[in-house]
Amino acid sequence: MIDYPKYTVAAAHVAPEYYDVKRTVDKACGIIADAAQQGAKLIAFGETFIPGYPNWARLIRPIESDEFFCEYAARSILVDGPEILRIRQAARQSKIFVSIGFSERTNVSVGCLWNSNVMIGPDGSILAHHRKLVPTYVEKLIFNSGDGAGLLVPDTELGRIGMLICGENTNPLARFSLMAQGEQVHIASYPSVAPARPTPGTGGYNIQDGIRIRAASHSFEAKVFTIVAAMPFDDAARKALAHIGEDNLKLLDEGSRATSFVIGPTGQLLTDIWDKQEGLAFAEIDLAQCVPHKRMHDVVGYYNRFDVFNLTVNRTANRPARFIDDPLAVSSREPEIPKIVESSASGGSQACPEAEGQPTL
Repeated sequence: MIDYPKYTVAAAHVAPEYYDVKRTVDKACGIIADAAQQGAKLIAFGETFIPGYPNWARLIRPIESDEFFCEYAARSILVDGPEILRIRQAARQSKIFVSIGFSERTNVSVGCLWNSNVMIGPDGSILAHHRKLVPTYVEKLIFNSGDGAGLLVPDTELGRIGMLICGENTNPLARFSLMAQGEQVHIASYPSVAPARPTPGTGGYNIQDGIRIRAASHSFEAKVFTIVAAMPFDDAARKALAHIGEDNLKLLDEGSRATSFVIGPTGQLLTDIWDKQEGLAFAEIDLAQCVPHKRMHDVVGYYNRFDVFNLTVNRTANRPARFIDDPLAVSSREPEIPKIVESSASGGSQACPEAEGQPTL
């Protein structure tokens, strides 16, 4: 007899303390604790929540944007650094699953960034570390292409949970690779705003429509619950971007706002759609509801022709070089993710204990 779990999830429609990494981590930890206190077993944050989405990239000419890129790179973080460690400690303290986006840097280069996301378990372990496969549109001038190593669907006590970042939810092969691993809950992270076009009718689309269509399509096709997490474009972000000029800020003010919500396995909304106001979108999900809908269209089961179609997914991690005397050469990822080090703060009442120095490997 299969016991399908029922539990509460939360989509965090909250803005980072834009470009202030420490205060953003503090805020995230507080929200994690608050969501857990309200009964959530899983919470998802938006795309590049730390340190915030690089909204300037769509508005500043590349030849004039080196200063902006350098500023953004300086605020990007390591996956094994103290900021992610604090998020892991907060997840462990509140016994909650956490999905959070961040701009990731690396120790092997001073100019290489990834648009990344981590899924953290209630014990503080990193269950999946995904780097966006293809940076979307002008993101290609900021972020490197990711690899398939993060296309994982961890099997947890909450079911099989997968995640993709923003435009990846448009990629049918990326989505199918998660479906084919038995995905039951899908997390889709998004930024804050798509700027208005200087000349109306010259391209682009309403990001709210795009998010809603993609989320409903994936839920319906995969017969899964989808948690969509985005961020408001708030006054703090606007103030931090004041140097891009008032005309450019006006395009952000007039742009379409990304949204947060939760969708069920038939594509129906389970929460309100959050766009401008901050808050947590809570939903009760019951994985047993996915089962009868699989009788209609099970695209990873009987409702497919695997003798006709075949998908191969390379989940090898990309590394710039392989050194035969390097103990990390056999690792699937660089760098190795450290284990949480217990401290006196971890058992106290702090929502987000401070990490003291670098984590112990």
